[in-house]
Amino acid sequence: MSDQQRPTAQPPHESSPTVTQAIRFLTATAMGAAFLFLSGITLTGSLIFLILATPVLILFSPVLVPAGIVMFLVMAGFLFSGGCGVAAVTALSWVYSYVAGKHPPGSDRMDYVRMRIADKARDMKERATAQGA
Repeated sequence: MSDQQRPTAQPPHESSPTVTQAIRFLTATAMGAAFLFLSGITLTGSLIFLILATPVLILFSPVLVPAGIVMFLVMAGFLFSGGCGVAAVTALSWVYSYVAGKHPPGSDRMDYVRMRIADKARDMKERATAQGA
């Protein structure tokens, strides 16, 4: 036992949190409590609204369900067409940068593929002329 060293106690000022750390902790705690309270109120309000609106939704469901499906399909169509438009603009921008010589990301792979295709075409031409001769 005498050969084991006892852990030395650190001075109190090194192990205690600083004022900045305490303020950060208190701020984070206050914000967390506020957000937890707001989420609870939102959940409660949503449930109360759902309970009150259920009879109305049941009465109008023959109209609301098809309207909801149509709205979903319309929004999905708009989002899909917008996504295709963004993809097209991005692709055209990349092609323009590539043609202009600005070397966009992936252009080295495009050059490699172009060289491989050109080499294969040259090989096929040599084979065709060798077969015909």
